[in-house]
Amino acid sequence: MKRFFALLFLVPLALAAFSKDLSVYDLTCEHKTNPLGIDKMQPALSWKLRSPATGVMQTAYSVRVATDPHFSGSSVIWSTGKIDSGESILVRFGGQALKPGQRYFWQVKVWDNKGKVSDWSETAWWETGLLSPSDWKASWIELGSDTNRYSPATHLRKDFSIDKTVAEARVYVTSHGYYELHINGKKVGDQVLTPGWTSYLKRLQYQVYDVTPMLSKGANAIGAILGDGWYRGTLAWGDNWAIYGKRLGLLLQLRIRYADSSETLLVSDGSWKGTNDGAIRMDDIYNGETYDATRKLTGWDLGGYNDSGWKSVSTGNYPLTNLIAAEGPAVRKIQEIKPVRIFRTPKGSLIADMGQNMVGWIRLKVSGPAGTVVTLRHAEVLDKYGEFYTENLRSAKTTLTYTLAGKGEEIYEPRFTFMGFRFVEVKGFPGTLAPENLTGVVVHSDMRVTGSYECSEPLLNQLQHNIQWGQKGNFVDVPTDCPQRDERLGWTGDAQAFCRTAAFNFDVASFFSKWLKDVAADQRPDGAVPVVIPDVLDKQASPTTTPSAGWGDVAVIAPWTMYLVYGDRSFLETQYPSMKAWVEYIRKKAGDSYIWKGGSIYGDWLFYHPPVNNHPEPDGFTEHDFIATTFYAYSAKLLENAANVLGKTEDEKTYHDLFEKIKQVFIHEYVTPAGRVGTNSQTSYVLALQFDLLLDNLRDKAAKFLVDDIRSRGNHLSTGFLGTVFLCNVLTREGYSNVAYDLLLQQTYPSWLYPVKMGATTIWERWDGQKTDSTFQDPGMNSFNHYAYGAIGDWMYRTSAGIEEKEPGFRHILIQPHPSKRLQYSKASFESPYGTISSGWERKDGRVKVNITIPANTRATVMLPVDDPSKINLNGAPITPELKNSARTEAQKGGVYISLETGSGEYVFDIPDNQVN
Repeated sequence: MKRFFALLFLVPLALAAFSKDLSVYDLTCEHKTNPLGIDKMQPALSWKLRSPATGVMQTAYSVRVATDPHFSGSSVIWSTGKIDSGESILVRFGGQALKPGQRYFWQVKVWDNKGKVSDWSETAWWETGLLSPSDWKASWIELGSDTNRYSPATHLRKDFSIDKTVAEARVYVTSHGYYELHINGKKVGDQVLTPGWTSYLKRLQYQVYDVTPMLSKGANAIGAILGDGWYRGTLAWGDNWAIYGKRLGLLLQLRIRYADSSETLLVSDGSWKGTNDGAIRMDDIYNGETYDATRKLTGWDLGGYNDSGWKSVSTGNYPLTNLIAAEGPAVRKIQEIKPVRIFRTPKGSLIADMGQNMVGWIRLKVSGPAGTVVTLRHAEVLDKYGEFYTENLRSAKTTLTYTLAGKGEEIYEPRFTFMGFRFVEVKGFPGTLAPENLTGVVVHSDMRVTGSYECSEPLLNQLQHNIQWGQKGNFVDVPTDCPQRDERLGWTGDAQAFCRTAAFNFDVASFFSKWLKDVAADQRPDGAVPVVIPDVLDKQASPTTTPSAGWGDVAVIAPWTMYLVYGDRSFLETQYPSMKAWVEYIRKKAGDSYIWKGGSIYGDWLFYHPPVNNHPEPDGFTEHDFIATTFYAYSAKLLENAANVLGKTEDEKTYHDLFEKIKQVFIHEYVTPAGRVGTNSQTSYVLALQFDLLLDNLRDKAAKFLVDDIRSRGNHLSTGFLGTVFLCNVLTREGYSNVAYDLLLQQTYPSWLYPVKMGATTIWERWDGQKTDSTFQDPGMNSFNHYAYGAIGDWMYRTSAGIEEKEPGFRHILIQPHPSKRLQYSKASFESPYGTISSGWERKDGRVKVNITIPANTRATVMLPVDDPSKINLNGAPITPELKNSARTEAQKGGVYISLETGSGEYVFDIPDNQVN
């Protein structure tokens, strides 16, 4: 154990004399900026403070909400007045009942502890959607004959006329299948793959668009193209299609308000017309899209189009009670990349290398004779001979087929599919293929970037790049396992493992809020959580797959993680019944033995296996019932914590006692007096230590056995999906950060950097997806874009750079960097709910400098690895005698704690380099 000193001080008040105006920025409603179409009746409002002074804390706030952006008297529906409170995140609207389809404007003013008062903030807004089924006046419409697999896309349209000046227009729309909405010849909005993926029969999202500028006096037209999407398309394996239904459909409501305050409503109904005789001949998520430009319906979305050959639609009888406003971030085209080279393989295939394993599609620019067919196939890797490799895609064809119209330059990109790929094979291209002919369109949920990490080791920087790109490619409305093969499902174990890292890289609050509601929606009546969400593998009436420990636990782990990161109690309030149901499901299965037998189907998925059967090195196998029981205990403990936060005192005691009973039985069943645990695998020790399932006097012994195993393998890990998540965190917690660094910086298989050395640009599913001889692992399960092992990013942010929450939402921040002699510097930043936090260290000239930034309205505890406070400099000077004398010494692992009240601004500490391991 190291000794550390606790040093408490306030930054001198004289610094505040330089303070300029206090201001408020980054106003959000339900974790979104100016959301259009929400259905929360008491939306949560958040803001951030900006001030150059130090020690700034909010002491009061005032919020006003109005239906008029000028906040004129009668338009104000809620004014809090001055509220003495430091709360600046997730303040619930408390005014009069909200109305459907209404825009509400809001501002904030704050007071601080320096006597400063801000001006009113810039005006932000939110707009409600349709708040109840009775607000919908539209009918579902379908093209009756469209029920076949791989049918051509459906076009639906309606002409209408406007004879007055339009003041405002909103369209509310959803579909069975994908939709692309058009008005007067233009696509509506910039979202793609709408309406997103949910448990459709229980929860179907609708989108809201402001279409005011798209309408004009005279003839107008509105229409939509429908594709199979997740609703009717191929999902999972075998003949698994049309899981939610065989009929594609549209539900649409256009509200137009005129300058004279009158309104009209245009809805989807039996007066619309439709056809399947368009250019999109086939679309499927796994198999791609076939587009015949000679059959393009030119002008179909313009007023006056001759649709006499189109069919009348039928109306569908579907309940409207499953309709919900879109909650997660919209899926959009986020960026574009160009090929880095175009070449021929040894066998003559024409290949474009995009330079990055990406998710989305290719935009093709081509000229040639009518009827020319260009085919694009997609792959993640080339084989050892440099040939195009698609065997790991299994049955997914991932092919785009484009037939030219022959009318000059043509530009094509698909609408209703997406692929995971780096390499594109091009066949039939007329002329010479050049980089300007192909553009990679990167598509994913439009999450705000919140984190960055960088260090002096280029391979680690590439690893961080790979982690972020793996997240982008697999966060396409749901957290999928992979984006390329015939799978792309919301595997719960992957999401559980990665959710903490995900929340550092991007703002995933609304992403997980939406998806976790589907976890609860698809949870079975007995509390069992399916292994994929939305659940497309089982029929709810007779489920065929068995829940698995570490997978179903996402129902507890993810809500708790989101609460810690964002400080949002609604994650726990909303998900608590689901959390409790999962733990109760396990309790019934485990019974009085408290050992969850048969509860782990997947074990420590893809743990290390020696490369050959007669290899003397042991594999990383961890006994399945052991794994199930550890996660049973962990979920019980987190449920206890959630009950505490929510004030459910009886439940808190119940699950505290349950955890202690599981722990007692676990120790008896799986722990020896010498401190050996389970099967002696790394994961056995990691889970027991991480979940606090050992007696205190055995923790050091168990940690030593874990380290001995790592050292015996030449500083290699042997963990799988479940153990890897916590491996380095456990090592640091037990005082072995140097071993964690040795694992992180290991470059040979199995390790995080082995794929990087092999040229990976995303995280691989397997430690050795491509072997050292450039051959591949089992093609039946070998994704090269699979984010689970990217969970190490959490350690890079929290431990290497040192950013961690001491209170949920980072109101109280722990800055605890762990410098290492194996790196020259390591730094990270994180956009917390309160503002930007940064922490980084650099070894230079015999000292280690630690640079930190703490946002206003928070406080921080800084822990530095030194044994004497006199060795610390602050902002270039030794700490004052007063500060030195106020140090408190405690016998714990760690270093010097410095607790300081800060506002915006940077602080530089430095300590001797000889204090670093």
